[in-house]
Amino acid sequence: MPAKLSVNVNAIAMLRNRRDLPWPSVTGLGRIALAAGAHGLTVHPRPDQRHIRFSDVPEIRALIDDEFPKAEFNIEGYPSEDFLQLVEKHQPEQVTLVPDDPSQATSDHGWDFAGQASLLKPVVARLKKGGFRVSLFSDADPAAMSAARDTGADRIELFTGPYGACFDDSAKAAKELEKLAKTAEAALAAGLAVNAGHDLVVDNLPLLMKRIPKLAEVSIGHGLTADALEHGMAGTIRRYLKACGW
Repeated sequence: MPAKLSVNVNAIAMLRNRRDLPWPSVTGLGRIALAAGAHGLTVHPRPDQRHIRFSDVPEIRALIDDEFPKAEFNIEGYPSEDFLQLVEKHQPEQVTLVPDDPSQATSDHGWDFAGQASLLKPVVARLKKGGFRVSLFSDADPAAMSAARDTGADRIELFTGPYGACFDDSAKAAKELEKLAKTAEAALAAGLAVNAGHDLVVDNLPLLMKRIPKLAEVSIGHGLTADALEHGMAGTIRRYLKACGW
């Protein structure tokens, strides 16, 4: 089965937040995305609420529950106490933990699974006890997958930024893709499922899917939202689903 597509709606929220207006509607465009075949929605609420607001989270939860019960809600973020309480209150199907500093513009590196085990293990245990699937943001490092498994997580999410950043240079892209593939193979061998996200677009998705055929999910926001300005949200979802192999 091809990787499922989760649409990160943060860029939509960031555009909305430029003005004190209710549009573009995060839930409205989320509804269009899910109706067009997307498998879920992703948000990354940050403490300053510069894109997704805390008030968006229950609205997205309600949208999925009421209209698209087979879709999944993925909430990602740094595991502060406030973040953990947010996910426990709104019950996403998946929680993706990222090692971001709150001031970062976007995620740009994965966890040091061994070095940060004392932070990750109790957080993962708490989330698993709550019934959540837990994914951990990961650099392309096959040797780190045993430590990732030892945190108790269910999945890793491969940080695909370096791959996306050099896609116009086929030789560099091939090297980055091979690193991702080797990491995915090590993760699967360790019993972890594999997601991916960051700087993925229609043009670079097919090679990723071909090289990592057991990829479970891709989470895509910025490129997809930019594409939607040209093709509309429904048309863009169809383009991305095709690129994923659906």
